[in-house]
Amino acid sequence: MIQLHDKQFVPFISAQEIDFAIAKIAALVENDFADETPIFIGVLNGAFMVVSDFMKHYKSPCEVSFIKMASYEGTSSTNNVKQLIGLDQDLTGRTVVVIEDIVDTGNTLVVLKELFKKQNVKHFKIATLFFKPEAYKQEIKIDYVGIRIPNKFIVGF
Repeated sequence: MIQLHDKQFVPFISAQEIDFAIAKIAALVENDFADETPIFIGVLNGAFMVVSDFMKHYKSPCEVSFIKMASYEGTSSTNNVKQLIGLDQDLTGRTVVVIEDIVDTGNTLVVLKELFKKQNVKHFKIATLFFKPEAYKQEIKIDYVGIRIPNKFIVGF
């Protein structure tokens, strides 16, 4: 049992499963873009460790940056996404792969897709460690999925 503030959680995905899922995503992305220098955009705070572990497996040239978005209050989504910290570099003609720790409703992805569309990126791809298909409400394709999970609140790894 894991105690976090006033809530208790039961571990249900092993560290080995998580590492395998991240390695799988990194291999797929590397296979798709090894001939380019993609920029990986981690969505903070949740994706910090995912991006860190992803980079341990990705061996081709790349760049990494972060963006901070917010849509949660407590344990539920507010359905209102705000960009808190943005990118300050020109991404015109670049391949952008957004790395998320978890995708549930997909509301953040709508904002991100619009943001990067305005930047005239070459490719816009989405990679996520965890995906909640039951909660997903958008039409945007999730290009790389590590693990599909039920629509329940989880605590990071």
